[in-house]
Amino acid sequence: MFIFKESCDLQKYLKTQAKQGFSIGFVPTMGALHEGHISLIKAAKRDGGITVASIFVNPTQFNDPDDFKLYPRTIEKDIYMLEKAGCDVLYLPDVKDLYPDGLPANEQYDLGYLETVLDGKYRPGHFQGVCQVVNRLMNAVKPGKLYLGQKDYQQCMVIKKLLSITGSKAEIVICPTLREQDGLAMSSRNMRLTKEQLINATGIYKALIYLKNNIRNNTGAVLKKNAGDILADHNLVPDYIEIADADTLELLNTVQNENQVVALIAAYMGEVRLIDNMIIPLNFVPYGN
Repeated sequence: MFIFKESCDLQKYLKTQAKQGFSIGFVPTMGALHEGHISLIKAAKRDGGITVASIFVNPTQFNDPDDFKLYPRTIEKDIYMLEKAGCDVLYLPDVKDLYPDGLPANEQYDLGYLETVLDGKYRPGHFQGVCQVVNRLMNAVKPGKLYLGQKDYQQCMVIKKLLSITGSKAEIVICPTLREQDGLAMSSRNMRLTKEQLINATGIYKALIYLKNNIRNNTGAVLKKNAGDILADHNLVPDYIEIADADTLELLNTVQNENQVVALIAAYMGEVRLIDNMIIPLNFVPYGN
């Protein structure tokens, strides 16, 4: 695996590969890798071409400076995992390489409704930071395909909007959320949890399963209350519990037969904020019915 720390060197290498007819699949990460990230690498490998990963903990997308400082950094382990998975290239920039003129203060993207709900509401400025770094990474790598994880559902929609704004022709490939055996969504933030907290964090998954099994027969208020009770029983404090249209993220109080929806939860386990979601297809029938 080749490792590049400067975009100019990365681009020179990728241009030579492109001239030889290789396509580029790109997996952007903030490191602290787990099997969920590796599943994206494997998806890119299956599609052929050159697989490029990046590791960069982006300061502009953190609302809380302490959250940025405490974000897990496990670079040696990450490199080992990427090599083992067959990743071809790792882009490992520092802040100056991606932000040579300093952190942007006024760079804004018109994300519309997507920035007003869910994480856009509870983490103001977060998605602007995501767009700032993803746009720079895309300009450096220039991939044909961009691989993202479904766990960051709203972020996937934001990045899709970003590519539309910037005129990128890259195809977005969204890969399923990988879970532990107990249902907990794999996340780099899980590294910050104690063993007891990890057990309690499964309350998010249990709440999502409840929403999935009861969504057709209850109002949004009842669903949110009962899901909230499940979270409380597991010492989780929610930022939000929402049901939304899977295509637009329009928040829904009732679900009609024509709606394919997604249930989304963000909740704190101690000081660690966790997110998860579950798509509920049109033809879903609750177990036992």
